[in-house]
Amino acid sequence: MPPVSLDMAPLLAVVAQYWGFPGLRPLQDRAIRAVLARRDSVVVLPTGGGKSLCYQAPAVAGQEPTIVVSPLIALMKDQVDGLTRNGICAIRFDSSQTPQERAATDQILARGAARLIFVSPERIATNDVHRIVRATNCRTFAIDEAHCISHWGHDFRPEYRQLGRLKELFPGANVHAYTATATPQVREDIARQLNLDNPEFHVGNFDRPNLTYRIIPRTDLGSQVREVMARHRNQGGIIYCLRRKDVDDLAASLQRDGYRVAAYHAGMSAAARGQAQDAFVSEAVDVVVATVAFGMGIDRPDVRFVVHAALPKSIEHYQQETGRAGRDGLPSECVLLYSGADVMVLRSIIEKSALENGADPTYVTTALAQLNQLTSYARGAVCRHRALVQHFGQEYDRDDCAACDLCLKETLEVPDSTIIAQKILSCVARVQERFGIGHILSVLRGENTEMVRKYRHDQLSTFRLLSDISKTDLRDWVYQLLGQDALSQSDEEFPVLRLNATSWQVMKGERSVRLISRPKRSRKKSERAASTHYAAAEGVDTGLFERLRGLRRECAQEQKVPPYIIFSDAVLQQMARLRPRDLRAMRQVPGVGDAKLSAYGALFLQAITEYLQEYAEPDHPASPPPPPSRSDRKRLAHKLFHTGTAIPDVMGETGLARSTIVEYLTEWIQQEAPASVATWVSDEIYVEVAAAARELGDAKLKPICDLLNQQVSYDQIRIVLAHLKATNARSR
Repeated sequence: MPPVSLDMAPLLAVVAQYWGFPGLRPLQDRAIRAVLARRDSVVVLPTGGGKSLCYQAPAVAGQEPTIVVSPLIALMKDQVDGLTRNGICAIRFDSSQTPQERAATDQILARGAARLIFVSPERIATNDVHRIVRATNCRTFAIDEAHCISHWGHDFRPEYRQLGRLKELFPGANVHAYTATATPQVREDIARQLNLDNPEFHVGNFDRPNLTYRIIPRTDLGSQVREVMARHRNQGGIIYCLRRKDVDDLAASLQRDGYRVAAYHAGMSAAARGQAQDAFVSEAVDVVVATVAFGMGIDRPDVRFVVHAALPKSIEHYQQETGRAGRDGLPSECVLLYSGADVMVLRSIIEKSALENGADPTYVTTALAQLNQLTSYARGAVCRHRALVQHFGQEYDRDDCAACDLCLKETLEVPDSTIIAQKILSCVARVQERFGIGHILSVLRGENTEMVRKYRHDQLSTFRLLSDISKTDLRDWVYQLLGQDALSQSDEEFPVLRLNATSWQVMKGERSVRLISRPKRSRKKSERAASTHYAAAEGVDTGLFERLRGLRRECAQEQKVPPYIIFSDAVLQQMARLRPRDLRAMRQVPGVGDAKLSAYGALFLQAITEYLQEYAEPDHPASPPPPPSRSDRKRLAHKLFHTGTAIPDVMGETGLARSTIVEYLTEWIQQEAPASVATWVSDEIYVEVAAAARELGDAKLKPICDLLNQQVSYDQIRIVLAHLKATNARSR
């Protein structure tokens, strides 16, 4: 349908005044026109695409307010806080409000001042909403996270089904559904469940070009996670684990190493979960290790990385969870660490959940189908961006995304891929499609196992056919064949490999296959990659950017609000690029509206001016100080150790890899023999390591680590041994 002919000038003036944006994106324009024309609509905009502006701007510019249905109290609080900071009157009705807060909200409602009114889905049929509609003559409803209403969606919530009565309860109301994640099937179901009247569908581009996707077989979870974290020192990140125990174990391990990490899962008390969430949002911690219970209520836009420590449940879950990275449009990283065992664990979780909750029979079928789609994606050898976009029914017209492990050539194409695939498929045929992956690997690698001997598979022509290939690589290639539908797997408790039509085409040479492998990286290269931050946008003065981030953190702590409520990283980067010299120039920075300019403009302008005076001549572009030499950074590290600075913070200050910092720390300890090393190793671990060293009579790392059941890291052992050595030397 062509855009409705409306005068958009007043609305554009409102967007510039309150949000500081010079204009609208094309899909935002079309979605807002639907609201102004009072046409029902379904709007699908990936995270970071400006979805909330589509219902917020018309409410501010229009004659009547908008009622926003939101699934979580935390999400409502964040939106109300953000709107208030922009100078917009917004209120919420939820169960967490004190009597005083509720009275204040009622007074605002009575005055007719509120432009946006947030409610939970459970309240739609209550007197609250009827009272709001009578008091404000509101006829516009915005349904946030609308995919929650669909059984086909990845996050179905029964309470959302009440929203189907909106049209019945409030005749003449127009309803607009907003979501970041919806396949064509889910979009149609949303419209049907909400009883929308001939709705407009506005679907944005599902591609997130600022995200770099990497999918890596999980080999050493702790090391792989630390390598990602080292690329994003002092930056926000989320690590998703499959089980609560995985969350607790990984979080504790990272905390022992000095990282600023919080754990979050449904097994924790509500108070503990709230503390973890508040710590992350306020930047008191950098990283949250969590189950999927964490995320929907988090509105922090500067999450620089998301790690999945296991397979998520579906591509929809994966797209939404990775979408929490880089919501401000800045470069961010998404890493999926997977193992074939994840599929079995998830299958069990899905079936157990359905049994315990008495779910609709179609739930298990749908959930398992979605899991199969995700495993095909993870095992595939197709550009990650292309595969995601095509899953959501769109075309991807770029040959090279330049933002995934495949297109960045971090993987290698296996020579003679089709011939190797033919050998694997032939082995499946020779064992008559009766065995699983493990047995196929044993036959191909020529292993002398009981099963191989029992079925005389050592007599097959495929026995030892790929004996020179490691089990890890060979298993990965089998998964890739499954992902490319060149091989099938049964749905039994112990699944077996089976051939399909594509398998026979490959074996007959009628179809080719692409297999990939990951080059083995040397430790030195890994450390060099780990010590590299994601580059800032071109022209951004990184020194000034960090100065402004520090100022923002101070403002947020003083005012007890999340830092991004003050300004996002994207706005700070623009300040650090444009370097405004007066308030008029500051107002031209995208994202600085009138209210923000009035509240913070002079303060941030002063910081910019002081920085320019410190590092540049007048009227000349500023530049950060030259990078320090390695010897300078070593001296800085020693100085920081002297003041008791934690290892991750020293890494951030010096830009050096963790292994180098630990090397410098042990050297400093041996030189200075400090009274305590409690900053870097807890007293409990110190005692355990010291006892183990005495028992073994040896200062070698591995025996001590083994004696302690590998519960203490090598770095911690090094630090304790260095301190013991220094203390003994001084006592002599």
